[in-house]
Amino acid sequence: MMTAAAAREWWAALRRPHAAAYDNQHGIGSVARLALFAPLLLAGAILLCAAIGFAVTQVSEARLEAAQHASLQRALGEFHAEFGDVDAPDDAQLRRIARRAGLGDLRFDADPAGDRQIQSLHDPRGRIVGWFSWDAAGALTSAMNKLWGGLAALALLLAMCGLFALRASQRLALSLGRSSEAVQKLHSQDLLTGLPNHRAMLEKLNEAVSRRRSGMVIFTRIDLDGFREVNDALGRAGGDAVLTNIAEHLRAGLPAEAVLGRFEEDEFAVIMAADGAGAAAELSEALRAALLRPIFVDRMWQITGGIGVAQAPEDGVSAEEIARRAGLALRAAKREGRGRTRSFAPQVESDYAERRFLLRELQSAIALQSFDVHYQPIVAAGGSAVVGVEALLRWTHATRGPIAPAVFIPLAEQSGLMSQLGEIVLRRALADGARWPSLSMAVNLSPVQIRDRWLVDLVRAVIAETGIASSRVVLEVTEGILIDNAQDARVRLEALRELGVRIALDDFGSGYSSLSYLQTFPFDQLKIDRAFVASLGTSPNVGAIIQSIVTLGHALGMKVLAEGVESDEQRVLLRLAGCDEMQGYLFGRPVPAAEIDKAVTAPARSAAG
Repeated sequence: MMTAAAAREWWAALRRPHAAAYDNQHGIGSVARLALFAPLLLAGAILLCAAIGFAVTQVSEARLEAAQHASLQRALGEFHAEFGDVDAPDDAQLRRIARRAGLGDLRFDADPAGDRQIQSLHDPRGRIVGWFSWDAAGALTSAMNKLWGGLAALALLLAMCGLFALRASQRLALSLGRSSEAVQKLHSQDLLTGLPNHRAMLEKLNEAVSRRRSGMVIFTRIDLDGFREVNDALGRAGGDAVLTNIAEHLRAGLPAEAVLGRFEEDEFAVIMAADGAGAAAELSEALRAALLRPIFVDRMWQITGGIGVAQAPEDGVSAEEIARRAGLALRAAKREGRGRTRSFAPQVESDYAERRFLLRELQSAIALQSFDVHYQPIVAAGGSAVVGVEALLRWTHATRGPIAPAVFIPLAEQSGLMSQLGEIVLRRALADGARWPSLSMAVNLSPVQIRDRWLVDLVRAVIAETGIASSRVVLEVTEGILIDNAQDARVRLEALRELGVRIALDDFGSGYSSLSYLQTFPFDQLKIDRAFVASLGTSPNVGAIIQSIVTLGHALGMKVLAEGVESDEQRVLLRLAGCDEMQGYLFGRPVPAAEIDKAVTAPARSAAG
């Protein structure tokens, strides 16, 4: 039988080429190998113990046999001394001899047979006249005879289990050896594109920075713009196909020495060592050119992406620092719009720190509702009477002072706080507006709010809580909501109109200003962008454009409001163009609700006087 040491050596030689690496990575050591050999070791131990027991039994039985023979001789001697020579003892005499000899199963036969111990009986002339016999096995031998078969069967079973375990372990070792490379790939490779994954790219970046002796190491992160729209349109499988195409385009468009990887879900990264000062710009241009290549999956897709660039040693000396700063540059590029590129600069990091500070303060301000709502008058074009107000959110920080809406509104939209902020404005504005029954109340809705499926329920609840007439509520939206998801926006706006509120299209003329929007969406009012009003009297074509907008709006049954009016000349020209309402510093700046209270109650006091 194979010894334990030989078995271990054979097993080690068998599995060494296939599974040594797996053992090192996954901790299959001496304890695990001992567990595999345990059945064989136990079987060997059982057999060894049985053999020792058998030897001890044989020695014990030999001693017992000699003692029994001597005891019988003494008993016969005593019997002969007492009764003389007997040729064949009868039963009573045999029992007497057995009792004296201490043998419980003593017999006397002329021809003994079987496995019993025997001793001859001689007559006076020395002839054998018969044989005494007794049971040859002692208690220990009897027990061993009963156990021996069971022990042998158990040892055989354990040996078979051990051999089976060794065979199974051999197959497992071979399988693990073949799959170790696959495990390594899963550890460092993106399954979809086959590119190095996030972990592998950081390791490669660290290696590139460590090996650098001169020149620079450029690290670029590319985040695809609006890729959620692709997944929404094509589903997960279609989105994966587009990502695979983008990876192929990027790989084909990069220099041979550049390393491309997939950094996040829809984000790629590039590592490249270079010597020239313009290498980063050339790399960014190559990436933009690769992204411009159209992709055909179900239809043609034109994907753009924001690009953030950082380089060693200028922007950092460790992989973590360079990757983080490339990420900061990427965020800055994404904030500037689609398809933008930004290289890291100290200002980028300070801007990020400022944004983080403002975000924390904004969250606190929303929790405490520490905002003010000011109201700017809206006047009738014919007589300059105030017919409504527009609610405008104001935030005065405890240490920074007033913070412009152009700063904190985009921050709220990007950080998912806009719905909470919009609810604060809506509740405050409609509560104040309920006190001014002669004025309409205009409230701006962010595209983020329009996408919120709870918006209609919120507006309905706030109107009911404040008691304001829904016909006096004007909700202003921009063209951005129409571009993002036109079908959802239309459904949401129609549901709002069913509440009795009016819908105004704000900043008309500043974006695409597609005429199809005016036919498709339920607008009650157009607000001409202030850029047109500011150019009145200085640009010969602006007057004609404003006239056309007014005519179009009236033809579609909409009121037209011009915002940003700051001079009497603009007021006159807008009135001549047919505008229904106007808004701007000429008529009043945004003021707290208390000022509107005074303006509303003053005419009432004058009439009473």
